[in-house]
Amino acid sequence: MKKTIVTIAVLLGFAWVAYAQQPHFTTSGTIEFERKTNAWAVIKKEINKDNEAVTAPAFEAYKKNNPQFKVLKSTLSFTGNKTLFTPIEAEPSGNMLFFSILPLMTQNNTIYTDLNTGLTIAQRKVLGDPFLVSDSTRKIKWKITDETRDIAGYTCRRANGIMLDSIYVVAFFTGKIPVPGGPESFNGLPGMILGVALPHENVTWFATKVTDITLPPNTVTAPKKGKQLDNKGFRETLDNALKDQGPIARDFVREFML
Repeated sequence: MKKTIVTIAVLLGFAWVAYAQQPHFTTSGTIEFERKTNAWAVIKKEINKDNEAVTAPAFEAYKKNNPQFKVLKSTLSFTGNKTLFTPIEAEPSGNMLFFSILPLMTQNNTIYTDLNTGLTIAQRKVLGDPFLVSDSTRKIKWKITDETRDIAGYTCRRANGIMLDSIYVVAFFTGKIPVPGGPESFNGLPGMILGVALPHENVTWFATKVTDITLPPNTVTAPKKGKQLDNKGFRETLDNALKDQGPIARDFVREFML
């Protein structure tokens, strides 16, 4: 009998070790993201011969009172192949001047994505006015590479992509979170995107913390407030609203569409 008990204990020990060595996949939880915008680079791009008399001195004043990088935080909740990206309100700054209206200097989007049906519902705020934009998930042409990077405790693989016809994207995703989503509207890779860089737009999103937790029902739900449009209608609305703003309007439209 004693020998039998010892044998059973040994077998249970082997079974526990085998179980502990099984890879764990996170399918529900929250991710905290930090977005960094090179504010000095973004503002400098908007200075031209038509506005430099006003904006150049304002830019120099901005640099004296504000750091080079504007840091904003957000959370991504995910469960059942559905995600909800939610910005965290930043403390108001008294030194923003009129640069505060630049889309890349603020977080304007609350975005719900159903990756099973390919539907995105985004509440996009334009100068304080909310629009509820419902359309298919964003299509990004990805090419996965062999480069890896550790982000928030996960080994992530790099992918390069093109979106909105010409915007270059660098993303890092992990297969240990088998949800093909990411911050904002970034998606379409075989695992959760934990890092994104838009080099030519001077902005990045990187995860700082992943919490593996079963979320309560109805945690991940779509926003409901705003004028209802699809992507085409939203683009037309932006074009009409900014048509008299000169060259800067093109940049604003592109950045609001991100």
